[in-house]
Amino acid sequence: MKKFFTFLLISTFVLVQAQKTKNSNQTIKVSYSKSYNGKLQENQDNIWIFSNSNETLITSENTILQKSNFPYEQTLVKRDKNALLQITQLKKNASTSTLDSISLEKQSFEFSDETKKILGYNCKKAKTIINSNTIELWYTNELNVKGAPTVLGQNLGLVLEMVRNGNFVISATKIEKLKNDSPSNLLAKTTTPSSIIDGLSYKDLVWKSRFTSIPVFKDEIVNFSSESKSNDSIFRFANGTIIVKKVTFPELKKGELVFLDVLEQSNGDAYDRTGSVFVIPEDKKQSFFDGLQNGANVLPIYENGNGKKYQGVVATENYSPIIELMRFFTPFGIKQYNYIQLKDKNWHEIVPYRMDISELKPNLSGKSLYIGTFIGNYDKGGHKISMNITVHPSESILDNNTISIPLFNTTNVMEMAGQEYATMFNHEKGLEVTFTLDKKVKNAQLRYITTGHGGWQNGDEFLLKRNTIVLNGKEVFSFLPWRQDCGGYRLFNPASGNFNDGLSSSDLSRANWCPGTATNPIYIALGDLDVGTHTIQVKIPQGANEGGSFSSWNVSGVLIGE
Repeated sequence: MKKFFTFLLISTFVLVQAQKTKNSNQTIKVSYSKSYNGKLQENQDNIWIFSNSNETLITSENTILQKSNFPYEQTLVKRDKNALLQITQLKKNASTSTLDSISLEKQSFEFSDETKKILGYNCKKAKTIINSNTIELWYTNELNVKGAPTVLGQNLGLVLEMVRNGNFVISATKIEKLKNDSPSNLLAKTTTPSSIIDGLSYKDLVWKSRFTSIPVFKDEIVNFSSESKSNDSIFRFANGTIIVKKVTFPELKKGELVFLDVLEQSNGDAYDRTGSVFVIPEDKKQSFFDGLQNGANVLPIYENGNGKKYQGVVATENYSPIIELMRFFTPFGIKQYNYIQLKDKNWHEIVPYRMDISELKPNLSGKSLYIGTFIGNYDKGGHKISMNITVHPSESILDNNTISIPLFNTTNVMEMAGQEYATMFNHEKGLEVTFTLDKKVKNAQLRYITTGHGGWQNGDEFLLKRNTIVLNGKEVFSFLPWRQDCGGYRLFNPASGNFNDGLSSSDLSRANWCPGTATNPIYIALGDLDVGTHTIQVKIPQGANEGGSFSSWNVSGVLIGE
């Protein structure tokens, strides 16, 4: 009888322990919603977590239901290792993952005596500050599992509410107890296997998977040399000062944003030079590419009465000028001349230029186009250029342009092949272009880039000169283009030198440009333009020649609108 009682006692204990283990491994599902300033976010993908005593999966409703767009990320908390397994499904059959064994240990919190009930459970409050953001976490220990809608607070208990800066809230809306499906099994159903890589490589791969990259140039030389030759993919013109490549763009959706990135280093040239990134339209009988191949003089000629002939600068019935994506200026000898030592001056190795070119999407979408770069220089070493274009999925409310028409570009990118400098503003007529619209353009704007040149004391590079835009005989805009921030880029300019007054050339204010910067377009409102013929005129009081020195103005204009 004693033996039977002992057996019964042991059996009961084992049964109870087994039941406890079973219950402890039961998976809890928590659904969360996001709100901002008290308003639920529209069309949100609700956060879902699945948690038991061993692990927690942070995922989303669309991911579990296999409705998420690629890439999508999930995180599995491994409680036995106190580690985060992060997995991103990049596309249908490709994923990447990393294991983080440090982050959870580093989390620290300030605990409060405040309590409140959420979904019927008693919750305590913890607070932390991350990157100047104050984050409050409300968690409960009544469900005997841990978990949170983000990696933050995973070891506190079950986090049912997260408040960031008092206005962004992630709140639990439903808690369910599931009979089947462990967190790791759910993860396996929604991802493909992948090898684990280091955290930095993982973040870089995931980041780059979120947008489309279109490489254009990589460490290409833009110089002046008879030895500069074209190859199968890159054409070189004007003794190497122009490089051109055919690039194919995907169909660009409404709301998407397009960015242009350029990197530049000196490969020998010590001076600040005009640079331009441009697209060659091929929508008409003649294109700028004809001029590159056969000489500037085959392009349509613009004359305004000052006695000079300007090749390929304005649109005609049968010709579209190049579309300027970016106007940039090289600094004085970055990288090549970094051996020049000045106390407390640590020169940059490379200069980056980045420009939002989304308003020009109608010129790019779904097309194969020649994209070119020009840097005016007479140096055999010249400059080294890399260029990349990225397309970012977005729902930008500013993306309303459906029309983009190139009107003029006076930047003489064939400077080293005989194209005339933009000196037409020494005449009252200045620059004038006539164009015809076959349909009405709403909310028309002129995307206008302007820089003044003439690099001596009285040259237009260093003088304030009013730019006036005239539409159909009526002045619509007038301003003084000027940059006063050039001194902020001194560390890009090792070869700029120093003057006796304590300044360098790169410090000096200029006519809308600085050595080592890109010049931003301005957008001139033109109102609604009716069907028919219109004329735009650009007037600038260009300075007079002094000896062999002359001033000029590089201006480009594209008509954009709806």
